[in-house]
Amino acid sequence: MTGPPPVSELLAAAVSALGGSEREGQQKMAAAVERALRTGEHLAVQAGTGTGKSLAYLVPAIRHALAGEQAVIVATATIALQNQLVDRDLPRLTKALEPVLGREPTFAILKGRANYLCRHKIETSAQAEDPVDEQLFDPFQVSALGRQVTRLHEWAEKTTTGDRDELVPGVTDRAWRQVSVSARECLGAARCPVAEDCFSEHAKRVAAGADVVVTNHAMLAIDAIEGRAVLPDHDVVVVDEAHNLVDRVTSVATGELTGATVTAAARRCGKLVDQALPDALLDAGEGLDTVLSDAAPGRWERMPEGVGRMLSAIRDAAWSCRQALGPDRDKGRDDDATARKFALALVEEVHDVAGRLLTAFDREDPATRPDVVWCSDREVGSKTVRALHVAPLSVAGLLASRLFGRSTVVLTSATLALGGSFHALARQWGLPAGGSRETTEPIPDDGGGHANDPATNLVWHGLDVGSPFAHGKAGILYVARHLPPPGRDGLSPACLDEIERLVRAAGGRALGLFSSMRAAKQAAEDLRGRWDGAVLCQGDDATGTLVTKFAADVESVLFGTLSLWQGVDVPGESLQLVMIDRIPFPRPDDPLVSARQRAVDARGGNGFLTVSATHAALLLAQGAGRLLRGTGDRGVVALLDSRVATKQYGGFLRGSLPPFWTTQDPAVVRGALERLSRS
Repeated sequence: MTGPPPVSELLAAAVSALGGSEREGQQKMAAAVERALRTGEHLAVQAGTGTGKSLAYLVPAIRHALAGEQAVIVATATIALQNQLVDRDLPRLTKALEPVLGREPTFAILKGRANYLCRHKIETSAQAEDPVDEQLFDPFQVSALGRQVTRLHEWAEKTTTGDRDELVPGVTDRAWRQVSVSARECLGAARCPVAEDCFSEHAKRVAAGADVVVTNHAMLAIDAIEGRAVLPDHDVVVVDEAHNLVDRVTSVATGELTGATVTAAARRCGKLVDQALPDALLDAGEGLDTVLSDAAPGRWERMPEGVGRMLSAIRDAAWSCRQALGPDRDKGRDDDATARKFALALVEEVHDVAGRLLTAFDREDPATRPDVVWCSDREVGSKTVRALHVAPLSVAGLLASRLFGRSTVVLTSATLALGGSFHALARQWGLPAGGSRETTEPIPDDGGGHANDPATNLVWHGLDVGSPFAHGKAGILYVARHLPPPGRDGLSPACLDEIERLVRAAGGRALGLFSSMRAAKQAAEDLRGRWDGAVLCQGDDATGTLVTKFAADVESVLFGTLSLWQGVDVPGESLQLVMIDRIPFPRPDDPLVSARQRAVDARGGNGFLTVSATHAALLLAQGAGRLLRGTGDRGVVALLDSRVATKQYGGFLRGSLPPFWTTQDPAVVRGALERLSRS
């Protein structure tokens, strides 16, 4: 029996059926992905906007799945891309390939269990206590919560998927928790009386029979890092939006503990065990709140003695409750079984996080500790909640052994090569940095020029397939060297003047990306007093609504912060100027950033360049990428932070941006914007 046709033939058939034309970068990427899947070598592909990278990895992924017996996993960072793949790209592609392949390839989307309605929870009205909100008894909030829960019960009678993302408009997290369960809380298919009708189990069954399974980075992390088999059997993983992978994996691997969480765990035990056991846990939780009120927020170098005693008491009390609850008690009573499962889920979480916090300081040298611990405050309604956090110093080792060591991985994004190299991100992924082949040409089949770590056999290639955009002709990178360096007191008068002059020259058509909401609002308020056009600012309305208004009004401007750096896709004349107020370095007091920089410095490296500058370069490249979204787009990226031109790290930052024509002359830039506006 012959195998599926070559990737080149499948790609040509797909492009022809979909009414497009093949692009050189797309062909290079598809060939490189096919080779990686055949050889088992890992691949990092930078593919600019407009390359058609989804098609370039989906075609060889489908071919691989049909030739073998295991699914291919495609993991994304955002819901928007998941929906694009499942609602648009895959339905069209599978139909286009059916005549060539002899059957229509199958695909499915798979999300975490908590994203689906739980029929059993709805039918039994079993509700989990909210560890934080349980103390908020505002009558308006309670009535609003009740209305949302009633709406969810009505929706449960109509939905065929139970998928939260299909509920429009959505509901609050607190309301959703009343009708969903986490993986730990789930009774399991063997014990749940409505398992046959379970939305989550149905999604898993569909995914188990699919050729391509679309999921998110968090599910990938749970499957690979936590060792829970939540994804179907697979030997290939495609990580799209791979520049976000480390942050998403770190988030999954981060634990949090508050006094309210401990209290909720004790109350869930309720009448299920001897009352003395939850009472001990309750006392320990209250004690934690007391000692944390005197503790210092920020990263901890050592465990305060009083906190350590309370954590030990919490760990031991939680373990006693866990032992008393037992996983197999009261099998015949559904109500008790459900209550015990809910109690076990939270008690185990409390026990595990407390234990992890207690062992985080075992090593004397902070730079060698595997975990970072910090204390923080957050506002919940009118209350301030103090929490302890524990997160891995690095996820590189976990990714190397549990992701790259078990599957062939293709990582792709429009932004992977920072400072002209894949090495910065490869280091964070746990791939060996030295000796990798990074090229714009097709990868040869001779196996030469790749990175190979003999200890783990991690062989990988880096490939930049370029972009369909002629950046040097379509865009200008303007570095405002004449402006004073940004300070801590908001935007300077000179910076505000520069923004106003640029917006006037462009006739609006500007996206302002700011490092803080305070700066975005300051710029918006200032411009509204000096310019007659429409000034939209994030926070004035839902972000999606603001972006829609901005795209519709070609003479408007939109100012905002982090979510706009990566989430705006406005091709055409509505966006011809992107302004960035300052280099987006992470906060110097960020616990993980500071700990990671210190660890690099301790090994003789440059912690600032490796951690903070890499973070900034990634965001700058994403922000600059908002400018050219279609092949006919033209415009200016204006960096209003003079340090890009004056500091030594500026070259690394500029080398991470698309190859625009560059100038530091404000008159040249204003002239170009005026001509573009008139045309």
